[in-house]
Amino acid sequence: MNFYIVIPAHNEAEFIGKTLKSLTDQSLLPKKIVVVNDHSTDDTEKIVKAYAEEYAFIDYINISSDEKHLPGSKIINAFYKGLESLDDHFDVICKYDADLIFPKNYLESIKDSFTTKPNIGICGGICTVKKKEQWVNEGLTNNDHVRGALKAYSKHCFEKIGGLKPSIGWDTVDELLAKYNSYEVKVLTNLRVKHLRPTGKSYAKKANHKQGEAFYKMRYGWPITFIAALKLAFKKKQGILFIDYCRGYLKAKQQKSPLLVSEKEGKWIRNYRWQGILKKLKLNLTPQQSPHQ
Repeated sequence: MNFYIVIPAHNEAEFIGKTLKSLTDQSLLPKKIVVVNDHSTDDTEKIVKAYAEEYAFIDYINISSDEKHLPGSKIINAFYKGLESLDDHFDVICKYDADLIFPKNYLESIKDSFTTKPNIGICGGICTVKKKEQWVNEGLTNNDHVRGALKAYSKHCFEKIGGLKPSIGWDTVDELLAKYNSYEVKVLTNLRVKHLRPTGKSYAKKANHKQGEAFYKMRYGWPITFIAALKLAFKKKQGILFIDYCRGYLKAKQQKSPLLVSEKEGKWIRNYRWQGILKKLKLNLTPQQSPHQ
């Protein structure tokens, strides 16, 4: 099984070496890695070049885009620049961040999952962050969502969902479209990846509005957006984010921002989300039986 990995990188000199070291130490080596050095002004290129000279399966390209580090189009446009530099002889295509340390069995475990269950379309481990000298689950999402930092797609799923959307919300809509097309999204909770920089730490405040824009573009509708915004703000323990998300949604709606899914896909997504919401409400409202009863 051929793994191709694309790593967008912008000023990642502090971390990229550790990421590449963990990938070159894998029990199952990737066939190709391409690092897309996007307008870096630090030593990112120097570090990646050294790895490319040592390992034949590592390459890099330099591009120049907007310096603003916002989630969405910047990352995916860089990903596609890397993908364009590769051939199509892959079985699994991965989009990885440049600030991760993977366990040695990571790719081998991903391969085993794809091989054992061919219906798996998207697979990945979980992100952990360092707190008080311990690596703990970053905990921003449930264990049914593969984080955008470490996405791996089977080739047939990647093609079926039309690749990745160059927009905020790309790492949610990809999974929704995979499920819409009857693929399984698999999170391997035993694969603990060290995330060296917590999610969103380098994002500008404008990114908060972008999240609300994503809810609109995925055709969530206002009721689901309200619930999703409240839940995410609660998880991040920042109440002001709820207002930012709602403002982002309303602004996108007012401007009639381009949507990421068709009307049919949007209807399925809303039904899917409501099923999840109602299921959780049912679980929370059901009295828990005492273990002594």
